[in-house]
Amino acid sequence: MAVAMDELLTDLREETGDLERLLKPEAWDLPTPAEGWTVRDQVIHLAWFDEAAVRAVTDPDAFREEVRTLVAEGFDTDRIITERRSMPGEEVLDWFRTARGRMVEALAGLEPKARIPWYGPDMGAASFATARLMETWAHGQDVADAVGAGRAPTDRLRHIVQIGVRTLPWSFAVHGRPVPEAPVRVELTLPSGARWAAGPEDAADLVQGPALDFCLVVTQRRHRDDVDLTVAGPVAEEWLDVAQAFAGPPGNGRLPGQFA
Repeated sequence: MAVAMDELLTDLREETGDLERLLKPEAWDLPTPAEGWTVRDQVIHLAWFDEAAVRAVTDPDAFREEVRTLVAEGFDTDRIITERRSMPGEEVLDWFRTARGRMVEALAGLEPKARIPWYGPDMGAASFATARLMETWAHGQDVADAVGAGRAPTDRLRHIVQIGVRTLPWSFAVHGRPVPEAPVRVELTLPSGARWAAGPEDAADLVQGPALDFCLVVTQRRHRDDVDLTVAGPVAEEWLDVAQAFAGPPGNGRLPGQFA
């Protein structure tokens, strides 16, 4: 379903605000469920890639050359974080706010289908903004878990649901498994009570439940055993075992019972 850029960017700003409210002075050194990462590390990760996004939008040719160099040298996201761990929390927050503001401003000038280079294939601007929102929400969940804060889910989850469904083939491929031909029907309930669905109504494979639970699984912030999803069919079962809405190598996810 097509989404207007202004709607996407409004939701991205609001998701950013929800994360910023969790970033208290005492939180920066707390460990998060992502092994070896503190709250500071989570925000460094977001800020660094937001800065990269600005370069990708404003000077795509130079960005492509930058990516070629990084890949040739062995692109290591953990090294990016390690090199900046000495930054005080307030500086990290200022960096994140500045980078996020510049990124949103750069994206606001684009048509939804405008192509943006990235670390994999080029992406449409709307898909790019959706991916940044998904990353913000997912890393925000790590921060919320670290500080012990609950987050009221919103219908912004619809964007994450969409990218979660679209990345079904990627989830299988990145784990070295054949991409299934059989379709999967996904039927979810958004926090407002609105219904969201995708896939053929007569599909033999089915995933049903709250949108929040689906998002937690496809971003690997919860193990599927710890959420309330109904799953039917062998393809749907295997998908939720490997579901990965984000780029990069296979994630470690979370252990069953870790957030029962």
